[in-house]
Amino acid sequence: MAYLIGDVTVGEESSIWPFVCLRGDEDDVPTTVGDECNVQEFTMLHGATLKDKVSVGHSVVVDYATIEEHSLVGINSAVLQGATVEANSLVAAGSLVRQDQTVPEGHLAYGVPAETRPLSDAQRAEIELVHEHYLEYGQEYKQTGRFE
Repeated sequence: MAYLIGDVTVGEESSIWPFVCLRGDEDDVPTTVGDECNVQEFTMLHGATLKDKVSVGHSVVVDYATIEEHSLVGINSAVLQGATVEANSLVAAGSLVRQDQTVPEGHLAYGVPAETRPLSDAQRAEIELVHEHYLEYGQEYKQTGRFE
């Protein structure tokens, strides 16, 4: 079971996994999940915007921040208020993207607090691999009735 509270929109072919909390209940700021996104278990999005084809790993917090298209936010990381992860970027597992920080397009954000550097070809491929895996996995779950 996932919890959607307040003004929350979830796009087509997106999957919201168990124990996720999507909150759009404060300061008239919605939470928006674009098309073909996946938000994995134990994650909280609060006043967040995910553009299309974003993957959000397990136990992530995105608080009043924006994740642009075709990006991946790794397991147990946080993206804080006013931050933007630009398109085609990767936030490494366990990283902290600071308040108002911008991760430039095509970059890796890593560490606490996060530093950035350009993505490698292998990291670009990983973003696509995770996206495709969860798109298929979510569709399989919907077809078998495990998702409603």
